[in-house]
Amino acid sequence: MASFSTEDFVGNGRLKELLPKLLDQGWDDVPTLKVMNSDDMDEIGMTRPQKDALEIRSYLHDRALMQYGDQLEASGKSLAELLSLSNTDLSSLYPMKRGHIARFMDRKQHNPPSRNNSIYTKSQNNSQKLENTTRNSRKSSFGSDITIEQSLASFKIKDGHIFKGVVASVPAEPRACGCVQPPPVVENVAPYSTIENISVQKLVPEYKIGIERLIKTKSPPMKVSELWRDKPAIFVCIRRPGCIMCRAEAHQLYSKKPVFDALGVQLFAVLHEHIESEVNNFWPKYWGGVVLYDEGQGFFKALGGGKLLKENFVSGFLFNPRAIANYKRAKATGLEMNFKGEGETKGGLFVVGRGKSGIAYQFIERNFGDWAPPSEVIEICTRIQHIQPESVKSNYQFE
Repeated sequence: MASFSTEDFVGNGRLKELLPKLLDQGWDDVPTLKVMNSDDMDEIGMTRPQKDALEIRSYLHDRALMQYGDQLEASGKSLAELLSLSNTDLSSLYPMKRGHIARFMDRKQHNPPSRNNSIYTKSQNNSQKLENTTRNSRKSSFGSDITIEQSLASFKIKDGHIFKGVVASVPAEPRACGCVQPPPVVENVAPYSTIENISVQKLVPEYKIGIERLIKTKSPPMKVSELWRDKPAIFVCIRRPGCIMCRAEAHQLYSKKPVFDALGVQLFAVLHEHIESEVNNFWPKYWGGVVLYDEGQGFFKALGGGKLLKENFVSGFLFNPRAIANYKRAKATGLEMNFKGEGETKGGLFVVGRGKSGIAYQFIERNFGDWAPPSEVIEICTRIQHIQPESVKSNYQFE
């Protein structure tokens, strides 16, 4: 099972002894560990078996197959050697379930990662990191030069894609032969004034190695605009943290944390109800960043144009083919789920510029399980990177 707990990621094998050194050198969360390259590993003194272990675990983490990490690492084989095994060998030697074997061997959508092809290094100054990484590419052992520009290009909106502007949502499909109409969504971005005074409570901080033992008391409520005073921020509004579709969305977004770090953009998850057990189950397994509690549901009301966007299970899921497809997509990841909490209040995502710049992007969960396209989110973050608050009005405008 994929997790953003560093201890779970390194497991009980060769990487466990490196935890103190990883923490000291700033490799203290899973997304950053996964983008180490050969130079980074040499600097920290990794052995060849440790490098192989990191490559195997990164590959498994991307496919939610971490339950096999210790067994595959103990085999002493490299990732390339493991991928060359037959289905029968994987089943009998490890043992791996048939569906998991298919996911492990799937090369059509994912190329086996190489730590040598990573492009980021941990840095205290994100803007300097972006500039230096863009200017000076690292040479990999495979002879390819990878820069941050090339990495961002992989998220670039493709030709023919219709950019939806600052307000985006997935189109609605006919439900029950047209007998059930989907709820309408707003067409205009929420005014900045609707979110700047929202009161939020920080439930948990960004995950670092060993931080769970230090979390004893919750932070007092704060004005949310303090969070984007100096840096842009992404707020992903979670409908229900136990929902498998919400967990999958959160996990895939936070897995791109190094990209957002390089762009100088912060990541926050927002909950509209506070159930302690659900927060503990959600963080850091599916989301390793800060989790906020929006008691007044201000973000969720802003997504609905001033009122909550809600839909019941029957019309919103059972009669909705797109929601069912979203569920199957999330189910294929192998994530766990539960039914605790209120799940009819729909979520979405905001990209908010620093200072009083305003809302740069707003995605609305029209169908249960809709995700904001990463290509759009990353492109928006790239566009606003150098925009100064005083150079724009209440909201960004994109041509």
